[in-house]
Amino acid sequence: MRLSCAATPSLTSSLASPLFAPNSHSFANVSLAKAPSAVRLRVRCDLAAIPVLSFSGERVGEVPLDLKSAPSETARAVVHRGLVAEQQNQRRGTASTLTRGDVRGGGKKPYPQKKTGCARRGSQRTPLRPGGGVVFGPKPRDWSVKINRKEKRLALSTALASAATAADALVVEDFGQEFEAGPKTKEFVAAMRRWGLDPKRKAMFMLTEVSDNVLLSCRNIGTIKLLTPRTLNLFDILDSEKLVFTKSAVEYLNSMYGENAEEEGDGEEEEEEEIVLAG
Repeated sequence: MRLSCAATPSLTSSLASPLFAPNSHSFANVSLAKAPSAVRLRVRCDLAAIPVLSFSGERVGEVPLDLKSAPSETARAVVHRGLVAEQQNQRRGTASTLTRGDVRGGGKKPYPQKKTGCARRGSQRTPLRPGGGVVFGPKPRDWSVKINRKEKRLALSTALASAATAADALVVEDFGQEFEAGPKTKEFVAAMRRWGLDPKRKAMFMLTEVSDNVLLSCRNIGTIKLLTPRTLNLFDILDSEKLVFTKSAVEYLNSMYGENAEEEGDGEEEEEEEIVLAG
C-alpha cells in the first residue's frame, strides 16, 4: 500500500494562513522600569491652636497642640492598622460550638444499614438532625495581632492631630470644682450647650482626673465618653464628632505624643483599660 504525499488543496490553504507564516516583525529591546522602592515612613508635627473656653462658655485664650502625625499619603493606612489591631486585641475569642463529636449521645446506630427502606444513618447527632452538632462553628482562637509600639503611638497622635486641625476639638478649663456640691446632669448639659456642643451628638471628653460627681453627672448621657490618659483609645477618638480636652490633658498629650516626647518613657499611663468583647 502506497501513501500519497501530495498535499490536498484544503491542507495547502490552511498552511498558507497567516498563523503559520514566519513572523517578519523585528522586536525592539524594551527596558522595563524598576519597581519603586519602599518609601520610609516619615513623621511630621502639626501645630494646631485650639480655643480655650471657660465653664460659662467665654473664650479665654488658645492652647497649642503639637503632636506627631504621619504624612497625608500614609496617615489613613497607619490609623487603619492601629484601629484594626486595637479592635482585634480586645477580643477574647472564647466562642465555642459543639461538633457532632462533642454533643452528647449519638454513639449508637439508630437502625440497621439495610432492609428498612430509610436512608442510611450512622448517628442521631448528625448536623442534618435537630440536636446534632454544628458544622464549621466557631472555636476558641487567638484574634490578637502584633503592632509596633511606635506605630501604635503614631496612629493615636495622628488621629488626635487630624481632629484638632479640622476644628473638631476644643479645650475647656477644669470644671471639677463646679460639681463639688453634687452631681447634676442638667447642669452638665447646660455647660455643653454653652460650649457649642449638641448633647445628641457624640463627644469625647479627655480629663487627667475624673471626679465622682463629674462621672455621675454625665453617665446618663449616652453620647458622651469620659476618658483619661489610661483609657484613651483610637476607636473613641474616631467615633466622636467633637473632642473636648482640659488644659492638663493637652499638656499631657504634648508631653507624650509631641515633638519632644520620649519613646521610652511610656510607663504605666499608656496602658489601656481592657475592654472585653464577645468572641
